[in-house]
Amino acid sequence: MRNRLIPGSSGRVRAMTLLGTPVLHTPCEPVTDFGPELSRLVEDMFATMYAANGVGLAANQVGVGLRVFVYDCPDDEDVRHLGHVVNPRLVEADGDVIRGPEGCLSLPGLEAPTPRYDHAVVEGVRVDGSPVRVQGTGFFARCLQHESDHLDGGVYADHVTGWARRRLLRTIGKQPWGSGADVLKV
Repeated sequence: MRNRLIPGSSGRVRAMTLLGTPVLHTPCEPVTDFGPELSRLVEDMFATMYAANGVGLAANQVGVGLRVFVYDCPDDEDVRHLGHVVNPRLVEADGDVIRGPEGCLSLPGLEAPTPRYDHAVVEGVRVDGSPVRVQGTGFFARCLQHESDHLDGGVYADHVTGWARRRLLRTIGKQPWGSGADVLKV
C-alpha cells in the first residue's frame, strides 16, 4: 500500500507556454510564499509534465514566473529520479561535455544536438522549505541543466550552434508557434 499520493495525481493540467511567450524568456523570481498555492503549483506541474510525456518542467513553462521545477527522469543507468526543487541553484556543472539530442515541451516535436555537462548538482528547497541537493549524471544531468536554464529565461535552443542551429531555426519558423525564434540568445 502506498504511503503517499503519486505526484500530480491531484493536480490539473495547465496550458504549456511556447517559445516566444515573454514569461519563458524572462528570469524567474524566487519563491517567498511557501503556502498551499506553492504545493498546488507543484502538483499541477507534475500533472502537466506527465500529460505531455515530459521528464522535467519549469514553472515558467506553465506561465508562472517563479523558480520551481519538477522532474521524473532516468539517468544513463536507467535509475529513476523523481522530485521537485524550489529556488534551485545550479551549483555544479562539470565533467565531459556531451552533445546529445535534446527537446523541450515548449518547443513541441523538435530536438537538436545540444552540448551539456555530464554531471550537475542543483541545490534548493522543497515545498515545505527543507533543503534539498540533487545530483545527476548523464541524461539526468542534462535534465537538471535544462530546467535550470528555463528558470534563468533560456531554452535549450540557445546552446545549439552551427548547422544544427540554422536547421533548428528554420524548423521553428515553419511551426504554427514559431514566431518566437527571434528571442533566442545569440
